[in-house]
Amino acid sequence: MTPPVDVELESPYWTIDDPEPDVGLRQLLRRLPAQARTVAALVARADRRGAVAIVALQLVSGVATTFGLLAVTGVLERLLTERRLSAALPALATMVAAYAVRGAVETAVGLLYARVRPSVRRLAEEELFSACLRVELAAFDDPLFHDRMQRARDRGVFHIERAVDNLVGLLGAALAVVAASATVGILHPVLLPVLVLGVLPECWSVLRSARMAHRHATRTTTLNRRLRMVTDLAAEHASAAEIRANRCGDFLRGEYASVADPLREQEIRVGTAQVRVQAVGRMLAGLAVGATFALLGVLLQAGWIPLAVAGAAVLAVRTTSGALGGLVVAANQLVEQGLYVTDYQNFLADAASRSGRTTTAAPQPAVSHPAPRRIDVTGVDFAYPGGRPALRGITLTVHAGQTIALVGENGSGKTTLAKILAGLYTPSAGRVSWDGVDLRALDPAAVADRIVVVMQHPVRWPHTARANVRVGRHDRADPGDAKLREAARFARADAVVEGLPQGWDTLLSRYFRGGVDLSGGQWQRIAVARGLFRDAPLLIWDEPTAPLDPQAEFDVYESLRRLARDRTVVLITHRLASIRNADRIYLLHEGALAEQGTHDELVAAAGRYADLYALQERLHAVL
Repeated sequence: MTPPVDVELESPYWTIDDPEPDVGLRQLLRRLPAQARTVAALVARADRRGAVAIVALQLVSGVATTFGLLAVTGVLERLLTERRLSAALPALATMVAAYAVRGAVETAVGLLYARVRPSVRRLAEEELFSACLRVELAAFDDPLFHDRMQRARDRGVFHIERAVDNLVGLLGAALAVVAASATVGILHPVLLPVLVLGVLPECWSVLRSARMAHRHATRTTTLNRRLRMVTDLAAEHASAAEIRANRCGDFLRGEYASVADPLREQEIRVGTAQVRVQAVGRMLAGLAVGATFALLGVLLQAGWIPLAVAGAAVLAVRTTSGALGGLVVAANQLVEQGLYVTDYQNFLADAASRSGRTTTAAPQPAVSHPAPRRIDVTGVDFAYPGGRPALRGITLTVHAGQTIALVGENGSGKTTLAKILAGLYTPSAGRVSWDGVDLRALDPAAVADRIVVVMQHPVRWPHTARANVRVGRHDRADPGDAKLREAARFARADAVVEGLPQGWDTLLSRYFRGGVDLSGGQWQRIAVARGLFRDAPLLIWDEPTAPLDPQAEFDVYESLRRLARDRTVVLITHRLASIRNADRIYLLHEGALAEQGTHDELVAAAGRYADLYALQERLHAVL
């Protein structure tokens, strides 16, 4: 039986996951054809010719097995009746040829499979990779999405590869069972049903064991994800310095133990239950094999079959029993792995459902759009999964060529609003439109092509310095790196690159040999250069100069002012002195638009913005 839920696997902020309802042997067997078809479809898509060749060769192997077993009867009959080896030579030659063909076919199948298996793994990984890239940004705020993604990535792809192993094994074992069973049926039909009944106990035990393993894996997905996060903190470069500076080792070990210990005990309970079930199955299967040979002895003693046929039947029974055992093992593992393959497919389906924009408006075809002359945000609400609203009733207008600033305390909704303006999030209510056209009706690729977003915490690509800038628009033609160097000069990233051992070809990652790392401010300069190289009409800057020194910050803002002449700029910042020349300033407070106007208008209004500005001036005066 499946172990009960253990209260030690619960915590205030994670719980065990709900497994699928328990199913019996009949339901599991019903799933086998569908799961086999799923894996077979993956194999066919990865390497159709190889898949067809494997099936054809397995059929040849089955026919060769039948001929070989029947030839054994002829060999024994000639030896027992005529007692001369020469009389058995034709049948012996047939038997040797049959098994030689079978050996050659198995070698050919192995060679084909060595090509098919990596192709299937690559296809599965690529589909998973592509699915993760297609989903909307909001999916990554949903814990359920992360659970499904981890099961698909860490178990689904791995078990797809193993499922291919077992599908090939299942096909070979099934054809061997058919061949051997046909031989047994020809020798004496009564032996066949006894053999089939004998394999059922082991079939039950291995399928039951597989179900236990999958239920355990499903129930503990969130805990395993938590365990990986803790171990990554101990192993990653980004956290190593702070852990040592704050002497967090003991705390981290305690966090590890709080998850790892209950998981270990749960695994022990599940493993023990599996061993018990398997032991019962093996015992019953052994009794069934003994009964089969006892029946064969009764038939021989009663004179219902000749001695030569009995000898051949012994070999056929052993072959059939072995083939049935292989069939059961392959079917069991395929059913078990099919459960993980289903997790993989469920994730792909979930990702597909999250990859398109939804709207309550009448469906419209996606259309392209030039750079917007006017951006209207009308009554926009937004809430993250399971959280309180991050934005409430936001309404504002941005005209082409304007520089607007979004300001406010941490958590006020500035970055969320910027991501909605960029089309990365879809509003829960309200709409964003370009020149009167709802953003959800526009071609997402065309929208993204017209926007530059420089994040507060940009991606540190483990690639060369050149690739880290060019990734902003990797397909842009740039003879002689002219635009690349211009963007680097505006962002003062050229000084960073000049200090690198290989210049633009230096690998920016210490995880690989010969790589180097940059400081936070240097990485930010590279990120700003990346945004400048992208060169789009709408610029969204989310605290782009936070880690920079004053001189670098001044230079970046000077470059930004030059770039803003022909572009629309949305600037998110806490440094209010840097936005005094903005055309419009919007102050957000707890997700709502609290104040708006120019710098001078907001200071004169003596509201929240004026208080924040005065506070920052006093702080700088003290420092």
